[in-house]
Order: sequence, then C-alpha cells, then structure tokens
Amino acid sequence: MADLISGILELYLEIQYWIKHKKRRKFEKENNLPKSIVWHPMTKPLLIAFPIFIITFALISYFSLKNKPLENTNAKIAKIQTLLSSEKKQFGFYPKELKDIIRNNPLHKNITKDYWGNDFIYKISKDSLNYQLISIGKDQKPNTSDDIKTTN
Repeated sequence: MADLISGILELYLEIQYWIKHKKRRKFEKENNLPKSIVWHPMTKPLLIAFPIFIITFALISYFSLKNKPLENTNAKIAKIQTLLSSEKKQFGFYPKELKDIIRNNPLHKNITKDYWGNDFIYKISKDSLNYQLISIGKDQKPNTSDDIKTTN
C-alpha cells in the first residue's frame, strides 16, 4: 500500500515538474529570453542528502576502523596462544621458537607477524613451561606504551 502511495506521489511530482517546465519554456519563447535551468523537484533533497550520507559514512568508517590494528593483533595473539597450548599438550613443553608452530601449514604462514608487519617477540622460560608474547606495536619500539604483552 505504501508503495502505491509513493508511486502516485512520484508520478504527481513528475507531472508537476513537466507542467512547470513547459510553462517556463513557453514564457521564455514568448519574451525572447535565454533558456534557464529548470530543476527537478528531487534535485534539492538529493543535494542535501548526498553530502550528509558521505559525511556519515566517513565518520562511521573512521571510528569502526580506528581500532582494527589492535583487534587484528589481539586475534593473532589469541590464535598463537591456542597453537602454543596445543603444542604444549602434544609435546609437554612450549616450542623454542615461535616459527615452530607454523609446521608447514600455509594458513599459519603469516601468524608470527603482527598487524604492522613486525615479528612477535617470543620469550620462553628456561624450563619451557612458560612464555611471554610481545607485539612491539605501531611505533616499532620495544618497551613503550603501545606494546601488547601476554603471558600464559
């Protein structure tokens, strides 16, 4: 029902536009005036709505993608922790190097790098029962406030 009403209103606007357009052209011809632009009724609302849409889309994109690097790195850390715990469960200790968890699996090829392309720092205890996993963060400098650290 709403579609029918909106269709009728659109048709009414189109007819109104063409009548106005025809009258304007007739007036211009009778008075030897140059042709002026006759705007379609939807032009003004579209010129208002389009910039609002673009600005809204830009703001939503900015705020939703703002934390993407941290979310991506935290997801990789969680995946690494899962792989490390399965290594410990299987062998009884954590691997000496982080690259050992890849095990020729192409899906784990880039798992040892964080969002910024830096290798994770993997420190293992002497007894191979504990570890510390560190992402040096955006500034690529260790021991700063943007580092992401986790231990088991």
